Amino acid sequence: MVELPPSAQAGEVVPPAQLDDVDIAILRLLSANARLSQRQIAREIGMSPPSVGDRLSRLEKSGVIRGYRVDLDFGAVGYPLVAYILIALQGAPEPDLIEQLRDLPEVEDVHIVTGPRDLLVRIRVRDHEHLRTVLLERIWTAPGVARVESCISLGGMKPQVYNVKLLDAIADRSA
Repeated sequence: MVELPPSAQAGEVVPPAQLDDVDIAILRLLSANARLSQRQIAREIGMSPPSVGDRLSRLEKSGVIRGYRVDLDFGAVGYPLVAYILIALQGAPEPDLIEQLRDLPEVEDVHIVTGPRDLLVRIRVRDHEHLRTVLLERIWTAPGVARVESCISLGGMKPQVYNVKLLDAIADRSA
């Protein structure tokens, strides 16, 4: 198997954290609004703010919470077009190529995948001309790239909906 740099190991298998009902309640609240204070979370779930702080610290240290982010509307800042790029490689995936792709400002993420293609890359661009430039001048010309296919996204779902539904499934499984 190819050894990937840490930033490329999104699919790395780690033992699942042991979450109780309180942890899941905290994660649900933060999935809906990551700006909630410890005091607001504590009020919602009936705990003291220091206890919530301890739990948040444990969830962060265990990797369950990877960060707190701003959910930008890239369309509002001039980058409305999302495209998925399927890449067939000449040989095995090279960590250098994966890092080269990840370093492109338009690339949101890179995954090594199964099937007839080797990589799945999600990019965000201004328009079709920008897409053409990224594909032809930056991706297709990268060493090791044999074939490139693109799929333009026509829409998607908000991640918070998925997070809450998955947390519900986790809570149901542990009950």
